[in-house]
Amino acid sequence: MLVYTEKLTLKSNSIKNSDIENLRAVGFTDRNILDINQVVAYFAYVNRVASGLGVELEK
Repeated sequence: MLVYTEKLTLKSNSIKNSDIENLRAVGFTDRNILDINQVVAYFAYVNRVASGLGVELEK
């Protein structure tokens, strides 16, 4: 899962069917894979919005 999430975050255009099959091979269901994908995509979106608006993290 972490290999997939890193690849989705850093090189999303390089995701292949084999990446999905690797997740299935270790027991993730299609619903699990969708959930993983959605959480990673959501945080990428939120971080880009915050960065683009100059939002600073609380200290």
